[in-house]
Amino acid sequence: MDALVSFSNQFFKPILSLGGPPVMFIVLTLLALIMKVKFTRALEGGIKLAIALTGMGTVIGILTGAFAPALQGFVKSTGIQLSITDVGWAPLATITWGSAYTLYFLMLLVILNIVMLAMNKTNTLDVDIFDVWHLSVVGLLVMYYSNDNLFLASFLVLFIGVLKFINSDLMKPTFNELVNMPESNPTTTTHLNFMFNPIAMVFNKIFDVFLPFIDRYDFDAATLNKKIGFWGSKFAIGCYLGVFVGILGQQDIKSIFSLAFTGGVCLELFSFMGSWFIAAVEPLSQGITDFMSKRFAGRQFNIGIDWPFLASRAEIWAAANVLAPIMLIEALFLPGNNVLPLGGIIAMGMTPSLLVVTRGKMMRMIIIGTLMLPVFLLAGTAIAEFATKTALVVGAFPPGLAETQMITHSTLEGPVEKFIAIAVGKFGGNMTIENAIKMVTSLVVYLGLFIWYAKEMKKRNVELAAKKQH
Repeated sequence: MDALVSFSNQFFKPILSLGGPPVMFIVLTLLALIMKVKFTRALEGGIKLAIALTGMGTVIGILTGAFAPALQGFVKSTGIQLSITDVGWAPLATITWGSAYTLYFLMLLVILNIVMLAMNKTNTLDVDIFDVWHLSVVGLLVMYYSNDNLFLASFLVLFIGVLKFINSDLMKPTFNELVNMPESNPTTTTHLNFMFNPIAMVFNKIFDVFLPFIDRYDFDAATLNKKIGFWGSKFAIGCYLGVFVGILGQQDIKSIFSLAFTGGVCLELFSFMGSWFIAAVEPLSQGITDFMSKRFAGRQFNIGIDWPFLASRAEIWAAANVLAPIMLIEALFLPGNNVLPLGGIIAMGMTPSLLVVTRGKMMRMIIIGTLMLPVFLLAGTAIAEFATKTALVVGAFPPGLAETQMITHSTLEGPVEKFIAIAVGKFGGNMTIENAIKMVTSLVVYLGLFIWYAKEMKKRNVELAAKKQH
């Protein structure tokens, strides 16, 4: 095992130390060249993807950074005490990439992906190697609670990895529908946030069976815009959120205006930049189509990139904006929660999943999101000790905070997987019958729920295919 960890670090670290956008620029460009795409077209696609990733990260940072002072003002004015600091996703990514085991987990997942492609168990080639850190957190949690049991950590990473690759294929027809992609476009994603789909699907099924009337009151930004003009536009929805957060935080009129305009411009930019992701993959898409038609008798392969190619759908951001104040209120009163949502106040760990499962039905997205936000807050509380101690060990503790302060991310992707990792890790650290039952039960329920979800998605995909034929 030590030799594998050493090898994976030597192989991947020089590239991955560059950061997410440069890594994806290199990977996408090289893949296109391998598929015999013209150099300038391959380079164009790689640059577009890197710019899209950079832009999306920057805008999310602007939005969360602008809202943080107002939310802190609200906490100060109410005297509420929540002891764990929500530092957002970037510090958690830095912490994770500071561990040598992250590159080892990446190597396992690359091998797994190749094996599954060769065995025809998936059609997705995952190129989003930077975001492996999300699943690495799961493996590192197992090691933290099991006294460095690398076997159990590897098992859980591979177990979830298999399901992630299968899920990327299951979601592809829905992605095509949501962003109006032609079937020839290979864009999909293996991002961990979509492993929340099975739980969201349970609630969506409840709506289908018992509460279908709720769809009568559904709305989306596009429909509102047609009916009532700019009042339902993306930038107007962003402005509403800014005003609400400003008033909640007792900000002055100048700050409220600033928050409103910041929210408005961010929602417009999110939608605009979402189209960049699809355009970035077009050169590679044509190359893959030509390559596969010659060598694999027309087998269609997908390319797994980061999730923001869905960012053009306003429902993601509208739901996130509505859920932001709801999450804050829930955090104040949720038993067992010690996290004040700041860095994760825009719930990107959940709303893309809700979009896919509900197919953009806003009322369902908001209600399911409201019910499920406590899972994220409690997971953020549960991993705080691990995140804090690991940050100190790898030298990635956020500057400006006292080392006695605990840190986490309130809406980190894969909250359910975090709880499973803790259960598996505790069994590795103390192999009692009680811990074994907890571990096995969590894995069986998780797998069973995914199998049911896969059947539901296959039914949906058959319906979408029939719809296209007509």
